[in-house]
Amino acid sequence: MAVTAEQIMQLREKTGISVMECKKALTEADGDMERAIVILREKSAASAAKKQDRELGAGTVSAYVHSNAQVGALVLLSSETDFVSKNEEFVALARDIAMHASAMRPASVEEVLTQEFIKDPTKTVGALLSEATQKFGERIVLSKLDIFSV
Repeated sequence: MAVTAEQIMQLREKTGISVMECKKALTEADGDMERAIVILREKSAASAAKKQDRELGAGTVSAYVHSNAQVGALVLLSSETDFVSKNEEFVALARDIAMHASAMRPASVEEVLTQEFIKDPTKTVGALLSEATQKFGERIVLSKLDIFSV
Protein backbone atom coordinates (compact mmCIF):
# COMPACT_ATOMS: atom_id res chain seq x y z
CA MET A 1 0.00 0.00 0.00
CA ALA A 2 1.28 3.46 -0.88
CA VAL A 3 1.74 5.81 2.05
CA THR A 4 0.42 9.34 1.55
CA ALA A 5 2.05 12.57 2.65
CA GLU A 6 -1.06 13.27 4.74
CA GLN A 7 -0.61 10.01 6.67
CA ILE A 8 3.06 10.83 7.27
CA MET A 9 2.19 14.30 8.60
CA GLN A 10 -0.55 12.89 10.86
CA LEU A 11 1.91 10.42 12.37
CA ARG A 12 4.52 13.14 12.76
CA GLU A 13 2.01 15.36 14.58
CA LYS A 14 1.08 12.50 16.93
CA THR A 15 4.65 11.46 17.71
CA GLY A 16 6.93 14.42 16.96
CA ILE A 17 9.34 12.02 15.26
CA SER A 18 11.07 12.91 11.98
CA VAL A 19 9.25 12.70 8.67
CA MET A 20 11.59 10.00 7.36
CA GLU A 21 11.14 7.78 10.42
CA CYS A 22 7.36 8.23 10.19
CA LYS A 23 7.42 7.29 6.51
CA LYS A 24 9.51 4.18 7.21
CA ALA A 25 7.18 3.09 10.02
CA LEU A 26 4.04 3.63 7.93
CA THR A 27 5.56 1.74 5.02
CA GLU A 28 6.50 -1.15 7.30
CA ALA A 29 2.97 -1.09 8.77
CA ASP A 30 1.30 -1.00 5.33
CA GLY A 31 -0.32 2.34 6.16
CA ASP A 32 -1.80 1.22 9.51
CA MET A 33 -1.39 4.24 11.81
CA GLU A 34 -1.67 2.30 15.10
CA ARG A 35 0.81 -0.35 13.99
CA ALA A 36 3.19 2.41 12.84
CA ILE A 37 3.02 3.97 16.32
CA VAL A 38 3.93 0.60 17.87
CA ILE A 39 6.85 0.27 15.44
CA LEU A 40 8.09 3.75 16.37
CA ARG A 41 7.85 2.92 20.09
CA GLU A 42 9.95 -0.20 19.55
CA LYS A 43 12.52 1.85 17.62
CA SER A 44 12.50 4.45 20.44
CA ALA A 45 13.47 1.82 22.97
CA ALA A 46 16.24 0.50 20.71
CA SER A 47 17.50 4.03 20.06
CA ALA A 48 17.58 4.82 23.77
CA ALA A 49 19.48 1.60 24.51
CA LYS A 50 22.17 2.51 21.96
CA LYS A 51 22.75 5.88 23.63
CA GLN A 52 23.04 4.63 27.22
CA ASP A 53 26.80 5.22 27.42
CA ARG A 54 26.77 8.81 26.22
CA GLU A 55 27.79 11.48 28.70
CA LEU A 56 25.20 13.91 30.01
CA GLY A 57 26.49 17.47 30.09
CA ALA A 58 23.35 19.61 30.16
CA GLY A 59 19.75 19.62 31.31
CA THR A 60 16.97 21.63 32.84
CA VAL A 61 15.46 21.91 36.29
CA SER A 62 11.71 22.18 36.43
CA ALA A 63 9.29 22.68 39.27
CA TYR A 64 5.58 22.14 39.66
CA VAL A 65 3.45 23.23 42.60
CA HIS A 66 -0.14 22.02 42.67
CA SER A 67 -2.87 24.69 42.79
CA ASN A 68 -3.68 23.88 46.42
CA ALA A 69 -0.06 24.71 47.36
CA GLN A 70 0.11 21.49 49.38
CA VAL A 71 2.38 19.45 47.12
CA GLY A 72 5.11 20.16 44.61
CA ALA A 73 7.96 18.48 42.79
CA LEU A 74 11.37 19.45 41.49
CA VAL A 75 13.04 17.45 38.71
CA LEU A 76 16.35 17.49 36.88
CA LEU A 77 15.98 16.24 33.33
CA SER A 78 19.40 15.73 31.76
CA SER A 79 20.55 15.74 28.14
CA GLU A 80 23.84 15.64 26.29
CA THR A 81 23.86 19.24 25.03
CA ASP A 82 22.38 22.59 25.98
CA PHE A 83 20.94 22.77 22.45
CA VAL A 84 18.42 20.10 23.48
CA SER A 85 18.04 21.23 27.09
CA LYS A 86 16.87 24.68 25.95
CA ASN A 87 14.34 23.26 23.48
CA GLU A 88 10.75 24.22 24.39
CA GLU A 89 9.52 20.64 24.08
CA PHE A 90 12.30 19.38 26.35
CA VAL A 91 11.45 22.02 28.98
CA ALA A 92 7.75 21.11 28.68
CA LEU A 93 8.61 17.42 29.16
CA ALA A 94 10.49 18.27 32.36
CA ARG A 95 7.49 20.22 33.65
CA ASP A 96 5.09 17.39 32.74
CA ILE A 97 7.26 14.94 34.68
CA ALA A 98 7.30 17.30 37.67
CA MET A 99 3.50 17.54 37.50
CA HIS A 100 3.23 13.75 37.25
CA ALA A 101 5.51 13.34 40.27
CA SER A 102 3.40 15.80 42.29
CA ALA A 103 0.28 13.80 41.55
CA MET A 104 1.70 10.28 41.93
CA ARG A 105 4.34 10.93 44.62
CA PRO A 106 6.82 8.20 43.64
CA ALA A 107 9.45 7.21 46.19
CA SER A 108 12.31 7.28 43.67
CA VAL A 109 13.37 8.03 40.12
CA GLU A 110 13.22 4.30 39.37
CA GLU A 111 9.62 4.13 40.55
CA VAL A 112 8.46 7.10 38.51
CA LEU A 113 9.93 5.57 35.35
CA THR A 114 7.63 2.55 35.68
CA GLN A 115 4.45 4.53 36.39
CA GLU A 116 1.78 5.20 33.78
CA PHE A 117 2.03 8.83 32.71
CA ILE A 118 -0.94 10.81 34.06
CA LYS A 119 -1.51 12.68 30.79
CA ASP A 120 -1.37 9.51 28.66
CA PRO A 121 -1.90 6.23 30.55
CA THR A 122 -0.91 4.22 27.47
CA LYS A 123 2.73 5.18 28.14
CA THR A 124 5.02 4.99 31.12
CA VAL A 125 7.27 7.88 32.09
CA GLY A 126 10.21 5.71 31.02
CA ALA A 127 8.64 5.28 27.57
CA LEU A 128 8.27 9.06 27.32
CA LEU A 129 11.99 9.42 27.95
CA SER A 130 12.77 6.78 25.31
CA GLU A 131 10.61 8.65 22.81
CA ALA A 132 12.36 11.90 23.71
CA THR A 133 15.73 10.21 23.13
CA GLN A 134 14.64 9.21 19.65
CA LYS A 135 13.04 12.58 18.93
CA PHE A 136 15.97 14.73 20.05
CA GLY A 137 18.70 12.30 18.99
CA GLU A 138 20.35 12.51 22.40
CA ARG A 139 20.31 10.53 25.60
CA ILE A 140 17.62 11.92 27.92
CA VAL A 141 17.62 10.91 31.60
CA LEU A 142 15.57 11.84 34.64
CA SER A 143 18.54 12.45 36.94
CA LYS A 144 16.92 13.73 40.13
CA LEU A 145 13.48 13.98 41.65
CA ASP A 146 12.29 15.55 44.89
CA ILE A 147 8.71 15.83 46.11
CA PHE A 148 7.60 18.24 48.78
CA SER A 149 4.28 18.10 50.60
CA VAL A 150 2.65 19.60 53.63
